[in-house]
Amino acid sequence: MVEFTTIFGNPKILQTPLENRSILRASPFNLALTVDLSCKSQYALLALVELSASYANGEPLQIRQISSQQNIPDRYLEQLLATLRRAGLVKSQRGARGGYLLAREPWLISLYDVVSCIEGFESQSDPAHAPETPEALVIQDLWGEVRQAAEEVLQKHTLQDLLDQRNAKQQIDIMYYI
Repeated sequence: MVEFTTIFGNPKILQTPLENRSILRASPFNLALTVDLSCKSQYALLALVELSASYANGEPLQIRQISSQQNIPDRYLEQLLATLRRAGLVKSQRGARGGYLLAREPWLISLYDVVSCIEGFESQSDPAHAPETPEALVIQDLWGEVRQAAEEVLQKHTLQDLLDQRNAKQQIDIMYYI
């Protein structure tokens, strides 16, 4: 038996034996929890890793360079970089040798800075959407813990950490031929 269900707005396919279907429907807590980085945030982080790699030489990168290295559509990248510039995470340089640079050192820019800029983290306490049942309150409290844990991880890591991890993976992938 194949069922379709919506979990946090995403359609999922459940393949369950007929005798187990009632178990899945019996509990309101049988939720498949997925916490994904949005495409927008992922593209912003990829672009910033490229800018981090060129930070030491002080040369700005043009949108087409970043776009081709990370397979990000030019127009979309342009919008993301404008948002990051307004937030003070990158700066732009005009002219023939212009482009984008990090506004400060990569070890001073946390992933939280980037994701909160792109996603616009806001307070979740909207009185119009206050939980009306004890169950809803419990779920809201639990989701608050998940969000807090995610924010702590994002605050702990910087663009420099991503760059270092990328460089380490590239070293592992290098093959030498004799």
